Amino acid sequence: MNRAPSITATRTPINITPWELRSGKIRPWHQERLAAVYIRQSTPQQVLDHQESTRLQYGLKNRALELGWSEERVLIIDDDLGKSGASVEGREGFHRLVSEVSLDHVGIILGMEMSRLARSCKDWHQLLEICALFDTLIGDADGIYDPAQYNDRLLLGLKGTMSEAELHILKQRMDQGRLNKARRGELSFPVPTGYLRRPSGEVALDPDEQVQGVVRLILRKFEELGTVNGVLRYLVKNRVQLGIRVREGPGKGELEWHRPNRVTLQNLLKNPIYAGAYAYGRRQVDPRRKKPGRPSTGRVVIEPEGWTVLLQDRFPAYICWEQYERNMARLKANRAKAEEMGAVGRGPSLLAGLLVCAKCGNRMTVRYNGEGNRHTYLCNRLLTDYGTESCQTMAGPRLDQFVSRWVLEALGPVALELSLEAASNVEREREEISRLWHQRLERAAYEAERAGRQYRLVEPENRLVARQLEREWEEKLAAQKKLEEEYHRFERNQPRILTAEEREAIRQLASDIPALWEAPTTTNADRKEIIRQVVQRIVVDSDRECERVRVVIEWMGGMRTEGEMVRPVKTLRQLSYYQQLCDRACALAGEGLRAKEVAQRLNAEGYRPPKRRDRFGEHGVRELLRRLGLGQERSRSRRCDQLGEHNWWLPSLAREIPMPEVTLYNWIRRGWVKARQEEHPPKRWIIWADGPEVERIRRLHQRPAGYHTRRLWIDEPSRLYD
Repeated sequence: MNRAPSITATRTPINITPWELRSGKIRPWHQERLAAVYIRQSTPQQVLDHQESTRLQYGLKNRALELGWSEERVLIIDDDLGKSGASVEGREGFHRLVSEVSLDHVGIILGMEMSRLARSCKDWHQLLEICALFDTLIGDADGIYDPAQYNDRLLLGLKGTMSEAELHILKQRMDQGRLNKARRGELSFPVPTGYLRRPSGEVALDPDEQVQGVVRLILRKFEELGTVNGVLRYLVKNRVQLGIRVREGPGKGELEWHRPNRVTLQNLLKNPIYAGAYAYGRRQVDPRRKKPGRPSTGRVVIEPEGWTVLLQDRFPAYICWEQYERNMARLKANRAKAEEMGAVGRGPSLLAGLLVCAKCGNRMTVRYNGEGNRHTYLCNRLLTDYGTESCQTMAGPRLDQFVSRWVLEALGPVALELSLEAASNVEREREEISRLWHQRLERAAYEAERAGRQYRLVEPENRLVARQLEREWEEKLAAQKKLEEEYHRFERNQPRILTAEEREAIRQLASDIPALWEAPTTTNADRKEIIRQVVQRIVVDSDRECERVRVVIEWMGGMRTEGEMVRPVKTLRQLSYYQQLCDRACALAGEGLRAKEVAQRLNAEGYRPPKRRDRFGEHGVRELLRRLGLGQERSRSRRCDQLGEHNWWLPSLAREIPMPEVTLYNWIRRGWVKARQEEHPPKRWIIWADGPEVERIRRLHQRPAGYHTRRLWIDEPSRLYD
C-alpha cells in the first residue's frame, strides 16, 4: 500500500512585538491626531543616576513612528522630569497632556508604564475618563489599550491601583525604617550651634570655647530675663555674636560669626539637644494645613508628650532636663493668650497676667483709656459666654499700690541677701562678658598671625600672590586693632570688678527697698519682673454695689495672703457705709454747721468720697445735703421771696425738670430758654418759666438724641415754642 508522502512543514519564527499584535485598535483618525510621549522620573537624583531609563522613555518616539505616525506628529512632553507622580500638584507636563487630550488633539498616549503617568487613582481614572470621551488610546510596553472598551478599561484600572499600592508600600517601608532607626537614637540630623558631628557620627560639644560660652550665656540669661526679646537686647547691647558652623558648600564645617536674631534664639531655647535629649517627631505634618503646590508646608509644633521618640541623656548637655522644662513653660506663658500669663509688657499696669477673677476663674484683662493712659482691670467672661452682666471692673492704680505694699513687705527681711546677690550677679555677668571679649581678641590675633605666616612663606619673586597675601594681612591687623579699641572702651565703661562706691550703692538700695521701688531708674517692666518672681497669681473678688475688694495673693512656694482694699466707685450709694455717712451728715447739719465745716468733720472722722479723691469737698457735701432734703426750704424761700413768680434759679429748675445743670446752662447760652443774669456777684442765672414753659422744656429734654439739630435751634428757634 502506497502511503502518501509526508510533508514536513518548516515554520520560520516571526518576531511580533506587542505593539504590532494590538495595532488593530489604531484607526486612521487616531493617526490624524498627535502621538503624545509622556516622560517622567520622580526626583532630580533619579534623572542624574538613572539615565538609561530616561533614554528608554525618549526612545518611545521610535515606537510611535513604527505604529504609523509621522515624525512631525509626535509630541514629546518631558516637563515633569524630576517630579513625583503621587499627585498632579506642580506637574505642568501632566496638565498639558490632559489639556491636549481635552482639545481632541491626541490620538495615542505612549509611556513606559502606567506609573509614569500617575500614581494616584484619582488622577489616573480622571485621565481614563477623558481619554474614553475623546477616543484616545493609551500604550505602554505591554500593549495598546482603548479606555472606551470595558476589558481594556478594567486592565488599566488594575494597573493604576497596583501603581498606587506600589508607591504606598515603598513609602511605608522607608517610614518604618526611619522610625526604627530613630527609636534607637541613630537617625542623624543636622546639629545646632554649640555642637558638631564627628566623622564617626558621634555628636560632641563644639571644641571652640567661645561658641560654648555664647550658648551657655544665652541659656543663663533667658533663665534670668525670662523673654527672648530681653536676651536679644542683651546680646545686641554687649555685641555678642553667635558661632555657626557652615553645613554645606565649599566651606562646610568652617565657623562663621553672625549677629543674633529672634528665630535663632527661639530654636536654641526649644531644642531638647541642649538638655542632652534625642527627640524625633517634634514637628509633624498636618494635612489640613498643607498648601497646594507646596509639599513642605503644613508642619506644626508638637508638645513633648506627643513626640514620637524622646531619649534622654544621649548627648552632652548644656542644661539639665528640669531647666529645659522650665524654659518651655516660660515660653508658653509668654504667649499672649487668655489662659497664659503672657510676657512682661511696657504698659503702666503692674499686675497684668497675674489677676484671676474669683467669679469665673479666668484671667482678667487690662484696658487703657483716658488721659495719662490710666488702666482698668476687668473681666467680661460671663458677659461674653452667657450674656449676663460682666464679672467685675476696678481701677488699676489702687490695686497696684495695694499689692506693691505686700510685695515690699515680703522682700524686706531678705534685703541684705539681695544686696550681696545683686553684687555677685553684676560681677559674674561682667566677668563672663569680659571673657567673651578676650576670646574674640584671641581669635583676631590668631587670624592676623596666620595671615602673617602665609605672607612670610610665599616666595618673594611671586609678587602676584605676595601682594594679595600682604593685603589680607593688613586687613587682619586693622580688624585686630579695631577690636582692641572697642574692648578698651567697653572695659572703661563697665569694669569687671565693682568699686567700693558701687558696692555701697547696691547695699543701700537693697536695704531701702521702697526707695529702690520708687526710684526713677526703676521701670515698670522691672517692677513687674520683681512681682512675678514672688507672686504666682492674685485672686480678686469685688462686689458691684460695694467699694470693698477681697484680694488673695498666692505666693511662690504655696503661701497665701488675704486682704481687703477699698476701690473707687461711681456713686455714694455704692459705699458700704452710705447710710452711716448720711446719718452723720444730717447730724452735723442739724448742729448748724455749714457745708464746708461738715466736710472737714467728715474727713477728720475717716469718711471718704466714692471716687479717686481722698477727701470730701464743700460742693460734694452740699450736694449730699440737698439729696437728703436739708436745703429745700431755703431754696424755695429764695425762689418765692427774691425772684418773684415764675422765676427760677438755674439749679432749682434743673432739679425740677430734671436735667443736668450743664445742659440747661448751654441752652441759656444759645438762647433756647428765657433767662437773665444778676447784675451783682455772684451773677447767677435767673430763668423765667411758668407751668407751660416748664412742661415744654421737660418734653424737649425727653426727646430722643439727634432730635435737637443745630440747624433747628439756630435757624428756626420759633419752632421750639410750637
